[in-house]
Amino acid sequence: MKRLKLLLILLTGIGVYNSYAQTEMTLQQCLQFALANNQRLAYTRMDEDMGRFKTSEVKARALPQVNGTGNYTNNIKKPVFPLPGDVIGQPGQTVLLESGVTHNISAGANLEQKVFDQTVFTGLKAARTSEEYYKMATQQSEESVIYNVSQAYYQALVSREKIRVLDANIEKLTTLTETTKSQLENGLARKIDLDRIKVSLTNYKTQRIQQENQYRLQLNQLKQSIGMAMDTQVELPVASFDELKDKSAAGPAFGSLDLNNRIEYRLLDKQLELQELQKKAYIAEYYPTLSITGNYTYNGLSNKFDFLKSQSNGSTANWYGTSSVGLTLKVPIFDGFGRRSRVSQANVKLRQLNKQKEETALLLSTAFENAKLQVQSNLTTIKAQEENVDLANEVYASTRNNYKLGLASLTDLLDAETSLTEAQNNYNEALLQYKLAELDIIKSNGNLKNLLN
Repeated sequence: MKRLKLLLILLTGIGVYNSYAQTEMTLQQCLQFALANNQRLAYTRMDEDMGRFKTSEVKARALPQVNGTGNYTNNIKKPVFPLPGDVIGQPGQTVLLESGVTHNISAGANLEQKVFDQTVFTGLKAARTSEEYYKMATQQSEESVIYNVSQAYYQALVSREKIRVLDANIEKLTTLTETTKSQLENGLARKIDLDRIKVSLTNYKTQRIQQENQYRLQLNQLKQSIGMAMDTQVELPVASFDELKDKSAAGPAFGSLDLNNRIEYRLLDKQLELQELQKKAYIAEYYPTLSITGNYTYNGLSNKFDFLKSQSNGSTANWYGTSSVGLTLKVPIFDGFGRRSRVSQANVKLRQLNKQKEETALLLSTAFENAKLQVQSNLTTIKAQEENVDLANEVYASTRNNYKLGLASLTDLLDAETSLTEAQNNYNEALLQYKLAELDIIKSNGNLKNLLN
């Protein structure tokens, strides 16, 4: 029994540990989770499904159209027609004779098959092109999700590193507080010195609370971006920030800008293709259309409603069938210049899309060049701030030793501590700006999905 309890305790502990460990998510894990759970991306994929259904709808127009019909008429008051009385031996009179029967019933089917309809053929091409457009729109949404999640992840990483810097400073000042308090008790320090250290310590603790709140807000933003429930506990691996520094130290790989790698540019090409097909569809309205039609109807007539009886049981109903086949030709002649206006509108839309394509090419090229400048500038800043941190560390260590030896004042020590904190935060901020600019480079090269690996 004791062994069983021990085994249950161990299994429970392992489960708790695994549950805790699973709360840590790398950038790749966040991106994979987002591609599977992001709501906006799911909505776009539904549009892709809608595109396939629209293609099926257009295809249906080229297939035979079959419809069933049914009709029942009760001639409560039958129509009459006049007949000269001479015909039936009543000269000089007009006799009114009822026509038809009281009950009419019919059932049948109609069929229509397009033989030639240019608008249908053009519509099929447009439908297939629309499917491709929706697939590309899904790809664009995936890239947007990857970009936004990566941004949120980098920002959260740097915020957590700022918390680590504050924790280190709080630990230093806490130790200094205890040392100064002991010195004060032995008459080796002044109370004002202890108070100044406590003020600095309180300020750091307040900054730490604010930075912690900022970090939690960014984690919530990250969870929203990947489509994760807010009550899920998530943390970022400590090693991720070290990887961030290592990759930044390796320097940028700019590559070259290829507009055909940018989904925004290719989407405009696809819109142009769709608009060309729309123009062809308007032009196709000038063409004649030809259809084969056919129908079959089975009719029943009776003055009594006895259609369900057989003639052997005394039914008075008469049944007969009719059928026909034919060709229907429709030739457009004049529509008040409506078709011409629609073609002209399509031409204007094509010119607009071409201008939009030119503008997009310029915007993407500008963004790529700006991103390169930003990366180079931030890389220089990172190196400068890294040297500044090393220098601030040396100044702080030297000042602290001099303070212990009585060669430096408390003001000098606190100033050195503040300078070190600022240098560390400036380095972390420069690192963030570098990664964000590098993210823009990756986006410009059309390689955002490489972040999944």
